[in-house]
Amino acid sequence: MNNLYRLGILLGIALLATGLAQAQTRPPVGGVNSSPGAMIFYVAHGAPDACGPGCSDWIAAEGVVQWDTYKRLLAILDRQAGHKLPVVINIKQGSDLTVAASLGRILRGRGIDATVAATEVEACNGKSDADCFALKRPGGPLDGKEKLSDVPCELACVLVLAGGVHRSLPPGNRVILTARMAITNRLAPNVSDEHRESLTSIFTDQFRRYLGEMGIDHELLDVTVNRAGGRYVEIPASEWGRLHLVTQSQ
Repeated sequence: MNNLYRLGILLGIALLATGLAQAQTRPPVGGVNSSPGAMIFYVAHGAPDACGPGCSDWIAAEGVVQWDTYKRLLAILDRQAGHKLPVVINIKQGSDLTVAASLGRILRGRGIDATVAATEVEACNGKSDADCFALKRPGGPLDGKEKLSDVPCELACVLVLAGGVHRSLPPGNRVILTARMAITNRLAPNVSDEHRESLTSIFTDQFRRYLGEMGIDHELLDVTVNRAGGRYVEIPASEWGRLHLVTQSQ
């Protein structure tokens, strides 16, 4: 069942439409079944301490988490010759939540740290999105820097971040969660309302257990589910440490 159904985050039609429009500006990452805007991974290199004390190299993860994203994460981790570079997450709207959780498990299994930020690649200055994508697609390394603030972390982002052995959220970022999940089956798009409700409950319980296994307080998800009547719930920075969403601050 997990291979057939994916859960997407909906923050309103307008926001979803904007995300899809931006995604269409670059070609698919994988084969014919890979969607435009699917997540890519590449190594970035910055100044000394660019990604923390003693850290100048990181793996940038950016785009929409799709059904096959885990394959590309495993591939780039395998190419690092045992070096445990931190993963810098920049996840776009409409991501597959079950796969996002699998990415988190991969990070934890490999002993990888994680944070949330955008990666700005120097060689992309003045280039179109398509040309910049062509530079990133081989996997780097590319000279760049992290843009630490104003990168929203929604539920898919939280699920990936949770897998980090050490987790950080730079000041200025926002954790915005929603209880509205879209159940879709990429092989058979018509899902009955009854089945949809049942699957939503099943996956919510799975995510709650997953976050607990990763050391994050279940209250993080409970407060979201309990606010199902609202559009979204923002978790303030003052609560990140208490809920164990982060293990360190930047």
